[in-house]
Amino acid sequence: MEFLASKGDYIRYFKRSLLLLLVCVIVLVCADQDYYSLLGVSKEASSREIRQAFKKLALKLHPDKNQNDPNAHDNFLKINRAYEVLKDEDLRKKYDKYGEKGLEDQQQGGRYESWHFYRYDFGIYDDDPEIITLDRGEFDAAVNSGELWFVNFYSPRCSHCHDLAPTWREFAKELDGVIRIGAVNCGDNRMLCRIKGINSYPSLYVFKTGMQPVKYYGDRSKESLKNFAMQYVTSTVTELWAGNFVNAIETSFASGVGWLITFCAERGDCLSYQTRLKLAGMLEGLVNVGWMDCGTQGELCDNLDVSSSTTAYFPPGATINNKEKGGVLFLNSLDAREIYQEVMQHLPDFEIISASSLEDRLAHHRWLLFFQFGEGDKSNVQEFKKLKFLLKDEHIQVGKFDCLSSPTICNKLYVYQPCLAVFKGKGTGDYEIHHGKKILYDIVAFAKESVNSHVITLGPQNFPDKDKEPWLVDFFAPWCPPCRALLPELRKASKHLYGQLKFGTLDCTVHEGLCNMHNIRAYPTTVVFNQSDVHEYEGHHSAEQILEFIEDLRNPSVVSLTPETFAELVQRRKREEIWMVDFYAPWCGPCQALMPEWKKMARMLNGLISVGSVDCQKYYSFCHQESVRGYPEIRLFPQKSNTASQYYSYNGWHRDAYSLRGWALGYLPQVSVDLTPQSFTEKVLNGKDHWVIDFYAPWCGPCQNFAPEFEMLARAVKGKVKAGKVDCQAYGQTCQTADIRAYPTVKFYPYQGTKKSVLGEYIDSRDAKGIADLLNEKLEAMENKGKRKKSRNK
Repeated sequence: MEFLASKGDYIRYFKRSLLLLLVCVIVLVCADQDYYSLLGVSKEASSREIRQAFKKLALKLHPDKNQNDPNAHDNFLKINRAYEVLKDEDLRKKYDKYGEKGLEDQQQGGRYESWHFYRYDFGIYDDDPEIITLDRGEFDAAVNSGELWFVNFYSPRCSHCHDLAPTWREFAKELDGVIRIGAVNCGDNRMLCRIKGINSYPSLYVFKTGMQPVKYYGDRSKESLKNFAMQYVTSTVTELWAGNFVNAIETSFASGVGWLITFCAERGDCLSYQTRLKLAGMLEGLVNVGWMDCGTQGELCDNLDVSSSTTAYFPPGATINNKEKGGVLFLNSLDAREIYQEVMQHLPDFEIISASSLEDRLAHHRWLLFFQFGEGDKSNVQEFKKLKFLLKDEHIQVGKFDCLSSPTICNKLYVYQPCLAVFKGKGTGDYEIHHGKKILYDIVAFAKESVNSHVITLGPQNFPDKDKEPWLVDFFAPWCPPCRALLPELRKASKHLYGQLKFGTLDCTVHEGLCNMHNIRAYPTTVVFNQSDVHEYEGHHSAEQILEFIEDLRNPSVVSLTPETFAELVQRRKREEIWMVDFYAPWCGPCQALMPEWKKMARMLNGLISVGSVDCQKYYSFCHQESVRGYPEIRLFPQKSNTASQYYSYNGWHRDAYSLRGWALGYLPQVSVDLTPQSFTEKVLNGKDHWVIDFYAPWCGPCQNFAPEFEMLARAVKGKVKAGKVDCQAYGQTCQTADIRAYPTVKFYPYQGTKKSVLGEYIDSRDAKGIADLLNEKLEAMENKGKRKKSRNK
């Protein structure tokens, strides 16, 4: 018995040890898969913080520096993969929501650069505080804030970009406060740079609201850059003399804008012209900047007790005769930044709104309110005093509200910590809390967007549980960067759907119970509530795709198939019908990633191919019967098949809407006509029909990509224009005669009563809809011309 007891203890010990080992392995695997932990950053890390963390690890763990470590390559691949995912806004959202399962279609991280690249070329300006590194999500907000921006679009592989970097840093330090100096890494923001038309590096552009971007073409010296940028500083320095000085000081009380005046005398150093102009730019809208020559205005300077060069700030309402009582501030510094900071400290703070007047004032005006908790709250910075000037064109007033004076009001607004919010002129019921960066340009962009959009902050009191009107609700967390990137896009979308769909946001860090009630497990989660129907948005963070999602809810492009409807619509389809079906499982990450692309593809194929989907979690037995072994499984059921069960499976690597559409169009019967030299002459040149011709070569990749698009065109213009194809490899002489110099080339051959020219009319487009619209315009113009000719003859 003693032996058996010992044996039992041993077995129990062995099981505990094995369990502990399994737990350790699971923890290690989970840690290995946690991209944030791999890079040593928090989930709320910004793109810049992620780059900085990755660079630090790359320099330490790179195989070039760890040649004796057999695991160095694999270890580096892990952090590289983590960086590739977290730097991309859409991939980061998928990872946060579904983990690595949601990234199975994405294979970044397999390649990396040399140690030298990460040391000298990677993130050129990430460590420069005066240079603001802009990403795709914040670029538009920055350059449309009303401030003047000078932005450097660069590539980390560009040697000229590295040559410019030291000069750009010096330039940024010198003009800090006058002009916002930015940088965009086009290696990490290819789409943004493509949209902005950047095709060479470095490309330097000036941006200002209400003005077209201006490209800089001069030499890249600091002085040349400064002279170019300063010409867009619209503020001026006024020369003062006895005739206008007194009037300027006296009228400042009415305008509420004081004066910063430099008195230049024989003794002492006077602020240079460049420094005065720089101060005018830094203080634009807040303080007027002027100067006085005491050599010609000696009597006035003597009356002001100015005996040597000095600079003085005259606040609104200052009295000239008694400078001390009038609050005139004399400044001894010659440094623009020091003078700016001292003047800003003396500018009045925002008005504090009382609890008793809050509702009435918010009901009649637009407001940007800073919520603070007591007088000691240091949440505001001096630079924010520029807000009143930057927001005046939008008629937005700026003020403060102390939550300690009325906790009930702040609780009702779900304000539990210092923050700011926009009220849209309809009282305390229509407002939005700011969750972006506490930076001037971000606040300005938020305020302008918010007052002109229809997104409101939600809580338990106004959450649309039983609302008869449809609502789009964004469940988010303020610390989540993809959440913050989505908010501006929601505001854009809300403007297009005003009166049709209401928009609201719910902060799950504040209203955790409400989010749990709706089973929110990741951020952001965007849901449309239409009475009893609930639809979750799975697309990209763009207003365009949100609008497409809403349109798809109204007019579904994908048929949800049951076993019965699959048999009726797909298996017993008409002989000319084609169906594409997605067999999916709701829990499958790649399936969730595919869904928005699948719906987009369905809209693009509308009228040509029917599109459906089967939920294999709901109809597991049916999917098993159909031999579906993995998700998503995409099948195409062609027309005129001998057996109803014949299908083709999609095995392509890319599952975006355009790739899937191109694959599907290849199964449509050809509508266009293959032409020989003889038929080209007889039917196209000598015939009495309009023709559009695709000149192509079988080996040409772009031609192969364009082929399904041309078939779409052939269908779109059928009955009006005939479509033909000429193989330029087989019939080179015909293509040479038609002056074909590249493949594919599309030409239009309209019939106008006589034999057509072999050269035809060149069409510079590869989009079926665009070409069809162009052909219809040409046909309409020809018809109108014919009518006018007949009218003249009569």
